[in-house]
Amino acid sequence: MKAIRRAGWFISLALMMAFWMGVLGSFRGTALAGVIASHGTDGVEFRDVDLGKLQTFLEQKIVLQKLSDYGVSPEEAMGKIRSMSDKDLHRLASLSDRVAEGADSGVGILIGIAILIILIIVIVKLMNKEIIIR
Repeated sequence: MKAIRRAGWFISLALMMAFWMGVLGSFRGTALAGVIASHGTDGVEFRDVDLGKLQTFLEQKIVLQKLSDYGVSPEEAMGKIRSMSDKDLHRLASLSDRVAEGADSGVGILIGIAILIILIIVIVKLMNKEIIIR
């Protein structure tokens, strides 16, 4: 094992793998799950639930401010929502659930970079090398 650690390719391989894991870790996937609606009902209950979700979404201060910035009143927006088809209404309601998830402040990226740096330091220390920062 010590012979492998002394080899010059081990350092470059370890750094390359650490970099590659950092690159792969930076991509985020979205896993979605939900209940499939049965086809036996006429969809009135689902439409009411979706309208309720969008009604509460439109009542948020930030959304009201953005609507007023675009020159749209909340009544006009709700009227447009009521005239949508069931499929479009459900899609909009499901997207409104995920709005707060997009407000990432970059903390995840900073944590990933810190873990990557710690991993590199651990690999270098395992190879009995010394890190000097001046």
